[in-house]
Amino acid sequence: MADTAEHLQNFIHGEFRRVESDGWMDDLNPSDAGDVIARVPHGSADDARAATTAAAAALPAWRALTGPARGEHLHRWAAAISERAEELAQAMAREVGKPIGESRGEVGRCIVILRYYAGEAVRSVGDVIPAGLPGALQYSLREPLGVVALITPWNFPLAIPLWKAAPALAFGNTVVLKPSELSSRVATLLAETSITAGLPRGVFNVILGTGVDVGTPLIEAPEVRGISFTGSAKVGALVAAIAARRNVRYQTEMGGKNVVIVAADADLDAAAALTAAGAMRYAGQKCTATSRVVVDRKIEGDFLDRLRSQVEALPLGPVADATSAVGPLISQRSHDSISAALADSTADRIFGGELPDDERFRRGFYFAPLVIRIADPAARLAQEELFGPVLGVLSADDMEHAIAIANQTRYGLSASLFTHDLRSALHYVQRIEVGLVRVNGDTTGVDPHAPFGGMKGSSSGSREQGPAAREFYTETKTVQINP
Repeated sequence: MADTAEHLQNFIHGEFRRVESDGWMDDLNPSDAGDVIARVPHGSADDARAATTAAAAALPAWRALTGPARGEHLHRWAAAISERAEELAQAMAREVGKPIGESRGEVGRCIVILRYYAGEAVRSVGDVIPAGLPGALQYSLREPLGVVALITPWNFPLAIPLWKAAPALAFGNTVVLKPSELSSRVATLLAETSITAGLPRGVFNVILGTGVDVGTPLIEAPEVRGISFTGSAKVGALVAAIAARRNVRYQTEMGGKNVVIVAADADLDAAAALTAAGAMRYAGQKCTATSRVVVDRKIEGDFLDRLRSQVEALPLGPVADATSAVGPLISQRSHDSISAALADSTADRIFGGELPDDERFRRGFYFAPLVIRIADPAARLAQEELFGPVLGVLSADDMEHAIAIANQTRYGLSASLFTHDLRSALHYVQRIEVGLVRVNGDTTGVDPHAPFGGMKGSSSGSREQGPAAREFYTETKTVQINP
């Protein structure tokens, strides 16, 4: 049978270039594994070299533009994405298994991100500082790092690349994006919109392939002066080691074991609804998804009754169905990994975990939402990120006990407390060891203008988005002019 699937190409210096690859990977539709969306090249060091060379050549002219001029480019990019919003949402749903409603929401968020950073490009870039010498002028400037490498995951295939690329470009850097192999088609569509927006050649580049074949050569390239990575803790540690050895700026966002605490005085209906949504929507495949819920023993039974109703009310179905909320896992490998972790554990099933007897669910990588009881907070299922629709329930004697359980993990990304007690809420805010702290909300998401990042093993310490992005993508120059 003839191979009719599109063979994806790199986007370098403003044009798509054929890849001479030793091997190709099938890019499958998670809702229907028989649907081969495209062929993705393994990539090579030559691809990384070509992209970083193009970005370095484009840097002088791009950084020389005024902030308002760079901001106008980002406004045009937002308009180009808006014009193709439904096409991008449908492509995202098909490639990464994100329900179409959430896919449309992500495209809308991308437009907001670009417009926000278009505005940030015209803000002040330094401060006047009092000088010790009379009559001297002393001030600071923030200047771009140079070429930055962005390595992004598949689960937010437009939003994460843009919340990295938009500030990098706004502040005068040029970019090489290496997306996940599992979201390469959407990345090439993003590149197409950059052409429509009229971004200068070489300012934004996209290279495709595996982390070993193209990702490592990219971050080792001498032109690269900054690296922003989102992905697993294992790969993040390797990125950090290379960046430290090269003495270049880096940030790594590496997931979480996010927690909801339900206090005895909580609004149980709201807590159940938001916990279910945070744990199960998009099949739990968000770095901020809720994977643990710690419940006060006094109200545990009532809470679990409500939680069951809320989980069962979330529609599981093909992502093209506008009513679908859960959808499939990204791959068979993910499905097998979660199944193996559950098989190796002694956790008890509370409810869920059974797929409907429907042919549609046998064609894709579906995993039914599952709620389990975890007796030991140190157990593997309470400690390791599964990245699927599995929620572990743990019991606590009181608020102090619940916070101790919540903190008993190497991760520290997101947490939420449900309570009406202001004193308890303030105590929790001070004690919880996460970067994203919520009260009476779910654990997922953050506004594009607010800092995003975690503590402990979830992050290298820097923050993304909002004003924090300028801190990462620029460096400070202190100037003194004497009379």
